Amino acid sequence: MTRRRSGPLTRTVGRLTLLAGLVVGAWLGGLAWFVASVPRLAPEAADPQAQRGTDAIVVLTGGSNRLSVGLELLAAGRARKLFVSGVYDGVDVQELLRLSRRAPKEMECCIALGYSADSTIGNAYETADWMRDQGFRSLRVVTANYHMRRSLLELWMAMPDVELVPHPVVAPTVHLTDWWMWPGSANLLVNEYNKLLLTYGRVLIYRTVER
Repeated sequence: MTRRRSGPLTRTVGRLTLLAGLVVGAWLGGLAWFVASVPRLAPEAADPQAQRGTDAIVVLTGGSNRLSVGLELLAAGRARKLFVSGVYDGVDVQELLRLSRRAPKEMECCIALGYSADSTIGNAYETADWMRDQGFRSLRVVTANYHMRRSLLELWMAMPDVELVPHPVVAPTVHLTDWWMWPGSANLLVNEYNKLLLTYGRVLIYRTVER
């Protein structure tokens, strides 16, 4: 019997199938790397150098415990001012302090609120504008541990001349061990990873344009 020769369509389908497999494999490998790289410990426990001070602290709203951590850092003298980015309209400093169980007069003078941001990109540019107004050159970034990598990239693109010090907050409701067995954690981590990939794409474009 004569073996039937594969036609152009068959070869094309085979190549596309191989390419799709490589893309999916790379995506899965990147996802595994991303989850493994998410900090599991508070900065003080992971790195003693995290005690050093900065000009300012920014809290990116959107998750539990972020504001209380930012206020604790400010109270400990780790920065001169605290900026809270992405605050809902109608919320003022005293209400934030009350919600965080701090005496309003104790820290009210050192806190500024930003109301315009509704995304991580918005957080970055809102914070950059505030940092320029204040003349600050170093910033401690307080956000959830799974959100930190993307936040630092966005902040760096918005203010590349500012030193950024990460201060990740461990999210108690996000399971990083056996995360695929927890639908809520899996959905959050996959979505964050996909957003991170898009941010890396924007970083490549940014670097190309800046050259």
